Parts: sequence; C-alpha cells; structure tokens
Amino acid sequence: KKELSSLKIAISEAEKIGYPLMLKAAHGGGGRGMRILRSKDDLEKQFQSSKNESLNAFGNNTVFLEKYVENPKHIEIQIVADNYGNIRHLYERDCSVQRRYQKVVEMAPSYNVNEKIKQQLYNYAIAIAKTVNYNNVGTVEFLVDDDDSIYFIEVNPRIQVEHTVTEMVTGIDIVKTQIFVAGGYKLADKQIKIHNQNSIQTNGYAIQCRITTEDPENNFTPDYGTVTTYRSAAGMGIRLDVGSIYQSSSVSPFFDSMLVKVSAQGRTLDGAIRKMTRALKEFRIRGVKHNMKFLENVINNSTFKKGEATVNFIANNPSLFKIKKSQDRATKIIKCIGEIVVNGNSDVKIIDPNKKFRNPIVPEYDSFAPYPKGTKDLLTELGADGFSKWLKNEKQIHYTDTTLRDAHQSLLATRMRTIDMLEVTKSFAKNHPNTFSLEMWGGATFDVCLRFLHENPWRRLREIRKAAPNILLQMLLRGSNGVGYAAYPDNLIEKFIVKSWENGMDIFRIFDSLNWVKAMAPSIEYVRNKTGGIAEAAISYTGDVL
Repeated sequence: KKELSSLKIAISEAEKIGYPLMLKAAHGGGGRGMRILRSKDDLEKQFQSSKNESLNAFGNNTVFLEKYVENPKHIEIQIVADNYGNIRHLYERDCSVQRRYQKVVEMAPSYNVNEKIKQQLYNYAIAIAKTVNYNNVGTVEFLVDDDDSIYFIEVNPRIQVEHTVTEMVTGIDIVKTQIFVAGGYKLADKQIKIHNQNSIQTNGYAIQCRITTEDPENNFTPDYGTVTTYRSAAGMGIRLDVGSIYQSSSVSPFFDSMLVKVSAQGRTLDGAIRKMTRALKEFRIRGVKHNMKFLENVINNSTFKKGEATVNFIANNPSLFKIKKSQDRATKIIKCIGEIVVNGNSDVKIIDPNKKFRNPIVPEYDSFAPYPKGTKDLLTELGADGFSKWLKNEKQIHYTDTTLRDAHQSLLATRMRTIDMLEVTKSFAKNHPNTFSLEMWGGATFDVCLRFLHENPWRRLREIRKAAPNILLQMLLRGSNGVGYAAYPDNLIEKFIVKSWENGMDIFRIFDSLNWVKAMAPSIEYVRNKTGGIAEAAISYTGDVL
C-alpha cells in the first residue's frame, strides 16, 4: 500500500503480506528487477539490486511487492475497451512456458484449464478495466495455482508480443482495433464490428514460438554476428512476424535477441503443434546460434501437449536441453565452393584444362532379386566349428575384400560415409556371392566414424549387414586394444566382442601390434566361447617369408 522508497518500508510491508514474496519493477517487465524473497534476509540482500536493475532497464527504480505463488499457470486475458464504457474480452492466453520470467511459448485459448476458472478470469479482467474506466486494448495477467486460487499480477496497457495467437483464433485484428478505438469509434461500429461478447468466438488453437539468438545450452546467453543463411517457413495456418533478419544481416549484442515470431493454428492443439514443428524444421538460420531445436523439444513434450505446463516447466525438464546438433552440410558445401571459386583450391597446384574424368561404371544388379547364397548362409548352416572344418578341407583360395575398411582408409583417409558404401555393398553382395568375407569394420574406422564423420559405427555395422546378408562380415580387432589406442580391461573387450556379434559381425581378425600372442588369447577365447562367430588370429611377418 506504500511506495517502497526505503528498505525499512519494504520490510514492514513484507511482514504484512507474508513470505514468500515477489519483488518486481513497477515500470517494466521481461523479468528485469524480479526477485523471489523467502525471508527478511532475502529482502535485505535483494532490495537494492532490484531497484538498480529497474533503474538501468526502465529509467525508474520504483519496485513493489506481491505474493509469490510457487508453481502456477500464467493466464492472461486480452481485453478491448472503447471510450464509451464498452468492454469485451477476447478470451485467454496460456503463457506459462517461461524461463527467468520471460515468456517463450504462448497458446490461445488455454488447454486443460477449468471452465469455471476461465469464466472467473474473464469477469475479473472486465471488472478491473471498468473500475479504472479503461479505453484501449490491453492484457490483464493472472496466476492460477494448482488449487485453482487466482492471483492478479498486473494490467499491460499495450499490445503484447503474444497478441498474434489471439488474433488467429478470434479473427480480430487487435492492432487495427486499437487504432480505431483511439480514433473515437465504438466497438460496435462497422470499423471494429464487436457488437457484444457473443459476437466473439474462438476457432481451434494457436501457439506462438519466439525464435531468438539465445543459446539454450549456454544459459540462454544471446549470440550475435552475421546471418549467413536465412530461410523462413510458410504454409496454411502459419503466421510470421519478422524483424530485420535476412541473409547477410547483422545481429547486434546491443538490442533484443528476438529474430522472428512464428505462430501456428490448427483445429486442435495437437494439429497446431504439428504445424509448428514442421515450420521450425523448415526454418534455416545459420551464422548465429538460435533456440529452434529447444522450441521443438518444448512443444513436443508430453506435459506441454496435455496443457499441464506451469511457470516452472522449463526448469523442471532438463530433457528439453538435449538438443541434436545440425550438421549444416549445405552451407558448408556452398562456403567451400565459394572459397575455391574466389581464392582457388590450395590442394590443387596445377589445373589441367584438358584432363578428362572417366565416368564411373556402376555394376548392374537386380535390386528385387533374392540374394544368392554365400558364406554367411554356410556359417549359419554349419555353425562356427563346422564352418572351420569345411574351410580347412577347401582346396581353392578364398578371398577377403577389404575395400570397405582398409582401402578407403588408405585412399580417402577413412572418410567414406556409410551412405556411400551401402549401394555398392548391395551390388557386390549380389554380383560376387562367392567372396569369402567383407572386412568393413574395426581398425581406425570406428574412431573416425565417431570423431570425424559424426556417425554411429554400430549403425554402420547394422546397415551393411542388411545390405550384404549373404556374405561374412569381418572386422580388424587390435587384441586387448579393441578398436582403440590403449589397452582395455578384459571384461570390456569381452562385452565389445559380444555386442559386435549381436549387431552382425561374423569374423574377428585379431592381431597384436607386437605379435604378442598372450595379448590376443583373451579375444580369441571370447569369440570362441561367447559368440557364434569365427576368430581369425593374425601374425604379422616381415621379410621374404617364402
């Protein structure tokens, strides 16, 4: 009731209201100046810093106290009022998805809020507006506790960032309405056409996401720099409110981090979420960090989908921050081409304009025909011991093709991707079923998959197994080093061998860099006793062995 001009007055007022409390800036929002106070000690520590932050942000250090509600939903009512006492509401928005008291995702109308509570909120909002003879568009904001208690926060006598979702579900242009009200028109006039409350209806659901340069993995710190690529989304039910972002535009650290607002409307909330997910996936923003993957996680979280998110939703869901990195292949390729066109290729010293490149000959094969029987089928039929006896009795020489591991390691520094191998593997398996085995895993390929190609080596094994189901797959195993560069515990090597077998490996070509047979023995034993595969011990000789 008193202006908090001093800490003494603030302490006195706080004791009247009762802790916990929220200390807030009186002249602005966005979380600036806001402090949660659970005791007198907190108030004494935070009072001056709150006033200072308010002064720096809004040019005024006035602050006020209100009751702090622990885990509420943030529901706000959009109102419109003319100069003749006519006041209407445009229903509600759920703005509960927040981080540090700043809204991130909004929806209209609310989902899973009690109808009785909504009617109370509408009535309270209109009553507050009537009390002060309000004549503008505006937002009356409330907190709704989990026991359905309602707490008034504030009135924002302006158009909110999130007004878009209300416009989409009601069909009312709020900006135009504000201008006509200021021009002296009544709500019922043809320029506005809001005759009574019943003339305002909602259609479906709309959600809005604020795309910013804030980095969710770095405490939402805003990024800045030059936008190297920009592509926006489009389509039925998608609305964009865009700032000054375009390819080659600069994002400054001195202004708001928001780049664009994207809103999506659907007949159902789930439909709106699907449209928004598609829109976020269609966006391309490169050169600066952004929060789009984080927003995808938010709107597809089950709590959000059920309309159960509260103001603590983001803080209570660390899984939202598990963000899959974009590989951004297209931008990298374009930058590389541009660099070479302008500056030349440093790897090519002389360009021969008369040089002709051969067209690669891709062997033909019937993709629909069944795979011919091969050595994998024989291993399955005979088992490891039976297969070994068969091989010992063979008079002909059997060949292992190492192209998928050793050759590309030598020729291309192991940088051949799985996708580049699969079609070749299919044709090879159908055209050359008499091949003894394909060595396609182990050695350096495992490490390079992870560190340079950013691929899952286990997925590579499974995919090549599908592409060549009839030929034995083989790997190079460095004995106690596995596929690494240091000795590992025996139980780890055992588990690795078992998992390799389960994912499709047949032959384990085991060697030791020093030809130390004792270091190879455990791996041979694990293959023999823990899998149905074959152990192929390898000793390296130098000199003329013949």
